[in-house]
Amino acid sequence: MPSQNGLSTIPRLLAGVITTLGTVAAAGVIAAAPAVASSAHTPASLVQKLTGPNSPNNTYGRWNIKSTDLGILWDNGSGQVLAAFGDTFGDAWVGPGGGAFGPGDLNWRSNVLLRSSDTNLSDGMSFASAVTGPDGRAREILPGLHQDNNAGGEVTKIPTAGIAVGTRQYVSFMSVRHWGAPGQWDTNYAKIAYSDDNGTTWTTTGTPTWNNPAGTDQFQMHAFERRDGYLYVFGTPSGRSGSIRLARVPEAQVLTQTAYQYWNGSTWVTNNVAAATPIVAAPASELSVHYDSYSSRWLMSYLSGEDIILRTATTPTGPWSSAQIIVSSADYPGLYGGYLHPWSSGGNVYFALSQWDPYNVYLMKIQINTAGQVVNPNLMGDPSFERGALNGSGTGGFWACKGNCGIDNGYWGYTGVRNGFARYNSGWHDLHQTVPVTANTNYQLSGWLRTSPNSDNGFFGVRGTNDVVIAEANFHAVGPWTRFTVNFNSGSRTAVTVFGGVWTDHGDIWVQLDDFSLTRV
Repeated sequence: MPSQNGLSTIPRLLAGVITTLGTVAAAGVIAAAPAVASSAHTPASLVQKLTGPNSPNNTYGRWNIKSTDLGILWDNGSGQVLAAFGDTFGDAWVGPGGGAFGPGDLNWRSNVLLRSSDTNLSDGMSFASAVTGPDGRAREILPGLHQDNNAGGEVTKIPTAGIAVGTRQYVSFMSVRHWGAPGQWDTNYAKIAYSDDNGTTWTTTGTPTWNNPAGTDQFQMHAFERRDGYLYVFGTPSGRSGSIRLARVPEAQVLTQTAYQYWNGSTWVTNNVAAATPIVAAPASELSVHYDSYSSRWLMSYLSGEDIILRTATTPTGPWSSAQIIVSSADYPGLYGGYLHPWSSGGNVYFALSQWDPYNVYLMKIQINTAGQVVNPNLMGDPSFERGALNGSGTGGFWACKGNCGIDNGYWGYTGVRNGFARYNSGWHDLHQTVPVTANTNYQLSGWLRTSPNSDNGFFGVRGTNDVVIAEANFHAVGPWTRFTVNFNSGSRTAVTVFGGVWTDHGDIWVQLDDFSLTRV
């Protein structure tokens, strides 16, 4: 999938390095400047890194998935959620970003498929199996031709939607011909594939195809959802500047292209894609749509400009609600995707977020009420340290220091390119932020941290504005990034101070921190 600035994961290279992708020698592509970050607040909380190094799933060690993107999620109808990922790389990926490669086996795959039966998403999403080759590594389910970016052939095949009807799995994908200017790419066609063995093998012969010779077809990227005997197909053109249109087909006729009906704003028109009119205005891309039984509403998430937004509606044709920003690029630069988890329930909405740096996928969470409005947002300002600001007081949404602390800017974080740190060889040192809260309310604080091997006494928690500790977790040496949580009641307070730090009386000791969340429970 292209980066936030619209360039291909293929064939971006480290300066001076030419990497062979199959039989094609990739030529270097100059990256455009990243999009300007939004300043919006992020109400979503990060739950877990799903793929790549530092992922509890260990996708690199198990299936040679060192970096990937998307994570399109659907219920297979047999007690599993299937997850389709986009362009995927192995050993030679070094990051940051999707096109930075070093020596070794790149193992470029246009797409891979993982399976999960994890029903407890509050602590993450575990993957049980993958579609693999004889070597045990995840293999392409829809082989891309991997031709040169400018040759007019096919660079890659990117999945855009998935659904199960009965025991048959359907995936929609786009054949990318050329990665272009920021936010733009050209496709040959969009097509539906199907599998009758839970995603191991796929058929594309004679399946519905939306050809795109002139670059004007409006259904090159899809989102699927089933309801009332129909498969609904939400579509956008290639690139990130199109509107959203809608089609549907009876579930028994998914493979019959002439049976597709297109919404023209007032009625359904059969077998005439040109009749489709926008149901949501541009810009929109990388759609995900899910019918939510808790709110009795359709939920739609997608990338719009620099942020991931959520809209809701009581019917698929709309009218769709105003946009609610759920993840800001100021906190997660280079974000895209936002694919809804089909097992979200009870107002807890989980989704898979991609981030160009470090080109992997994360599980995020928001809460909505029965009206489809986001509630109980993450109260932390700059939760991922990506805004890069410290101030003297630790108020106003930014971080402050007690002792020696700062922000790392070197791709060491759990997400993105930055993380907080505290380090010294004597005394107490922490990062902290004062956050407004509601009195007599239960809250949960969570965050990710790791330490130097010699760390022997650190604390993560909340204290009153008078520095009296309310609740905290004690930690010692923490190896890989680990999530810590602390539950507390605010009592009579209307503000608390969140902190994470270490005592450093036994040599040079450090702690790194990232991706904080403070929400009501």
